[in-house]
Amino acid sequence: MRQVLAAPDSFKGTFAAPAVAAAIGRGLERAGFPPTDLCPIADGGEGTMAALLTTLGGETAGAEVSDPLGRPVRAGFGLIEDGATAIVEVAEASGLARLAEGELDPEAASSRGTGELIVAAVHAGAQLVLVAAGGSATTDGGRGAIEAIADAGGLGGARLVVLCDVRTPFEDAARVFAPQKGADAAAVKRLSRRLDKLAFGWPRDPRRVAMTGAAGGLAGGLWATFGAVLEPGAPFVLDALGYDARMRAAAAVIVGEGRLDETSLVGKALGEAATRARQAGVPCFAIVGTNDLDPFGARMLDLQRVVEAPTLEAIERAAASLSDLLPTR
Repeated sequence: MRQVLAAPDSFKGTFAAPAVAAAIGRGLERAGFPPTDLCPIADGGEGTMAALLTTLGGETAGAEVSDPLGRPVRAGFGLIEDGATAIVEVAEASGLARLAEGELDPEAASSRGTGELIVAAVHAGAQLVLVAAGGSATTDGGRGAIEAIADAGGLGGARLVVLCDVRTPFEDAARVFAPQKGADAAAVKRLSRRLDKLAFGWPRDPRRVAMTGAAGGLAGGLWATFGAVLEPGAPFVLDALGYDARMRAAAAVIVGEGRLDETSLVGKALGEAATRARQAGVPCFAIVGTNDLDPFGARMLDLQRVVEAPTLEAIERAAASLSDLLPTR
């Protein structure tokens, strides 16, 4: 009996991807399947560090940095490849989760803490820093992070790769993302003007460049001032995890995320994983917290079955319930 590959993303704000993968594995083993190949995935946003560390190994480190409103907080980063590569999540220092609902302030919120965390990773010996751009509370175009790096004397020769979970260009960052960070229509206009002014003054203009709007324009700021490479997050993470080879060796793939909807079709980890399985002819199933994807979208991903499961116990039961549908050879 061949293994099944469990490749879920996190259930945002609820369960980390490794916990979801483990629950799927328990359910399948309970149903008589051999140990599951656990491959938690991410799209370059929150959960990227956990996904990479779980599969690739490594260690975590931390530093005291600024939260979006300038308060000191302890934030972590990952180190892989014997410390030569670091993983910094924007959400760790500059994320929405750092703020209470009444504290949202998209015009005051700064990405400085992310810059401080990048500096800490470089001081720890990293020569390549993967910046997972997702879940930010900021729309400062990366100005705070850039200033923090400059104040520390620069990157010391280290390179930056920003993993982006959206393709939005810099000039649209405020319009597309600032409302969910607390901005009203007037604030969106002010933030857009501020981003334009920043872009005009940098060595390279990030406007009209895909992915530069990620993390409130931080991706564009790092691209413009430090030559950061911008990469679509989901393909980068799946390639780093050796997903394609593991998927082709599996009898089937079970993917997952908190909410399955039309956004899953564009740039998200679940959509990328399911599309690759479809292209390779490997059956793919999904366990999700909520299924809001219409039948046409499910056909586009060629999902054999979608099961809703809002808790880890339900995820385990859902995996066991799929046992009769999963191929074994």
